[in-house]
Amino acid sequence: MIEVTRLNGVSFFLNCELIEMMEITPDTVITLRDGKKFVVKERPDEIVKKIIEHKKRIFDLSSIIIKDNN
Repeated sequence: MIEVTRLNGVSFFLNCELIEMMEITPDTVITLRDGKKFVVKERPDEIVKKIIEHKKRIFDLSSIIIKDNN
């Protein structure tokens, strides 16, 4: 999940896997797969960066220890 901020300053966490599209109208509108829309303060490029960081944390394999059975 990523943290985004409504125009009134209230932040919330959004499941980025549910995002279908983002548009600037001039505010950023996030549309989810179910059609629900959120207007947020962050620009789309900021949201994309948050999504990339989120996915990096999920798929970070550097902490996995692989045992050598030989």
